[in-house]
Formats: sequence, structure tokens, C-alpha cells
Amino acid sequence: MIIKASQRGGGQNLAVHLMRTDENEHVELHELRGFTSDNLKGAFKESEAISLGTKCRQFLFSVSFSPPEGEHVPVDAFERAIDKAEEKLGLEGQPRAIVFHEKEGRRHAHCVWSRIDPETMTARQMSFFKTKLTGLSRELYLEHGWKMPRGLIASGDRDVTNFTLAEWQQAKRLQQDPRWIKQIIGDCWARSDSKAAFERGLGEHALALSRGDRRGFVVVDHAGEVHSLSRCLGLKAKELSARLGDPATLGSVDGAKQSIAKRLAPSMQRHIHDANVSFQKHKAKLDLARADLVQRQRDERLQLAARQKREFESETRERAARLPTGLRGFWHKITGKYQEVRRQNEAEAERSRNRQAGERQSLVERQMDQRRALQTQIKELRSNQATKLRELRREVGRFLTFTRTHARNVESKRTLSAPLKLQR
Repeated sequence: MIIKASQRGGGQNLAVHLMRTDENEHVELHELRGFTSDNLKGAFKESEAISLGTKCRQFLFSVSFSPPEGEHVPVDAFERAIDKAEEKLGLEGQPRAIVFHEKEGRRHAHCVWSRIDPETMTARQMSFFKTKLTGLSRELYLEHGWKMPRGLIASGDRDVTNFTLAEWQQAKRLQQDPRWIKQIIGDCWARSDSKAAFERGLGEHALALSRGDRRGFVVVDHAGEVHSLSRCLGLKAKELSARLGDPATLGSVDGAKQSIAKRLAPSMQRHIHDANVSFQKHKAKLDLARADLVQRQRDERLQLAARQKREFESETRERAARLPTGLRGFWHKITGKYQEVRRQNEAEAERSRNRQAGERQSLVERQMDQRRALQTQIKELRSNQATKLRELRREVGRFLTFTRTHARNVESKRTLSAPLKLQR
């Protein structure tokens, strides 16, 4: 599993985020341990209230557990992974909440611990938590026999097309996958050996190398969006400067935006708009199918939960009826038969819970397979859109190069003709 973690405050905002059903197709509050409240907001409010008696401001520790795509991981496997993380982090016995999310046919878990020890009124130290969790992540990949990502085998081989939350939000504004722009910039970097070659490569895709306000080297696309070159390539500023020189020699971001806007003809802007409109029409149909599927799946889960509740209550009444009361019950306790019946009831109740957990897991896996089939169509649409946008970027790049070259030629002719006019 890929494990990501952070210390944080803002418990109410975190509770809202974890229970959002607009960004997640299925949300389940699986466990609340060590809290008196039965909901996430109330639980985190308890932790915040206790933290006020300390100097700790980041009183929560949030960890996400994401299995590889396409894998069916049962709930007990998630629980074992969470317990191992708890032990490695020194959070044993601390109040915790576990939430499951499902989205795009994938399931992952979030576990949030309170760092405040109520007995000592101090916060548990989270030293080297990234190193500890990276080691646990490797263990889980080996334990389950999953193919380990390159970044876990060697930290220097991380996939640079992974993206941050800010990059994802930026991509949503542009209606494109954030990996596309990173891949294009990465290809241009790999095929170039100098600043001039890199700029030519970017220009072919309607991208311009510029000087950022705070981030050194940045790339500006035809829509005016700014991308950090260091983040896109996964390189440090020193490595970039070794090939590109001093960023102060480059033009500003505003200058690049104005230049692109001035040279981008209305016809080319219309082509870009038409491509996005076509994509949105096809995407709307798949979004409608996704919403219908998700609603049907939610209804199925509610029906299963209601049926299991009725069955468990009925079985509980049957088991309770086996325990005699009054004088007969007293006699059964003396003879030991009462304890025998009680052990039998407890064993049956455990089998019933396990059976119902298996039913829930089977339903979840079947629904995830349904969702993955639909996600395959969505991925195909996105891939086709990516191909079209890359081709369109090249067209825009060629157009911008042509207009820039044409403008230089016109200016050169004017310069040459100026003295001739004076001689006449």
C-alpha cells in the first residue's frame, strides 16, 4: 500500500473532507475508538478540547492507505496495516477514527489518531514518521505479493508524473489530466541538452520557459497557466540552473502571457474551445452513467445493511431465549450449563458477524468490478482527449513559432529598408 501521512490541526475541516460524498462515491465511517461521540466531527472536537490543555497545535495525525489499482483488499487487511502503523508510530491505545473511501473503482482507507495522551497531557512525538511508514509500505507490498512501485524500491526513481493537490486543482480548471503537462515537459527535457534546445522543444507544444516570481524556472502554457519546472521534472533548482543558466535572464511570466495572447489567433482559440466542448459532451454521458451506477450501488448497500440488521437482531433474540431465567437460570449457573450456553451463543454471534462481513466484502468487490468497467471507458475518453490536446498543442506551437518568425522577418525588412528610403 502507498502510505501518506501528516500532522495537522483543523479537526472540523478534516472531518468534513473525510465525509464528503461529492468527491467520493462511497464513504464509510468504519471505526471510532476512544471517543464518546458517535460521529467524526464530535470525535475531533473532543481531541481539540483536550489539546487546549497543551501547547500542541497539530493534535491530529492523519494517514492514508492506498492499495494498488485493481486489487481487492478486505477490511481486515486494512485493519492489520493500520495496527502495524500504529505500533511503528508509537500511537498504541490512542483514540482513532477509520474512514473508507471508494472512487473510480478503487478503495482506500484513512486513519486519524489523536496525538494527545490524556493521562500525561502531552503530545506523542512523531519523529521520522515518513521513514517508518515507507518501510511499512514496502513490507505490505512484499506481504501481499504486489508489484512494488519504483519509488519504493529506490527513492530516486519516483514517478515525476505524480501530482500534488495544487496541481490537481489547476488541472481541473484546465479540464485536463495533470500528468499530461508533466509528461510533455519531461519529454522535452530528456530530448534537449541545452537551454536553446529545451526552449525549442517547449515551443513545439505551445509552452514557454519563463522566470517565476518565487519558484525560479516556470513554464507558461497557451492558456496562461504557470507550472513549476522543478516540480514537473522532480529536479532541484541547482540541477536546472546547470543546464538553463540564471533564471534572471529569462522573460517574466506576465510578458509570456501577453506575448501568447497577442499572437494566438481567434481561429486557433476556437479550435481549442471546440476540442474542449466535444470532450465535455462525451464526458457528460459517462458522468450520467457513473452517477446512476453509484446511486444504485448505494441503494444496494443500504438494503444489505437493513437486512443484516434484521437478521442479527432476530438471531440475538433466539440466542437470548436459550438462557433460562429465575430459579432455573440460577440452577444452570450452579451446574455450569449457563456458561456453556453463553459460550455457544458468543461463538454463533461471532460466526454471524464474520458471515455478514463476508457478504459486505463480496458486495463491495462486485460493485468495484462494475465501477472499474465504466472507468475503463472514462480512461479511454481521457486518453483520446489527451492525444487530441497534444496534437492541438503542437499545432498551436507551430502557429506561435510561425507568427514569431514572421514578425522578426517583417521587422528585419523594415530595418533594411529604412536607410534606403533616406537615400532617396
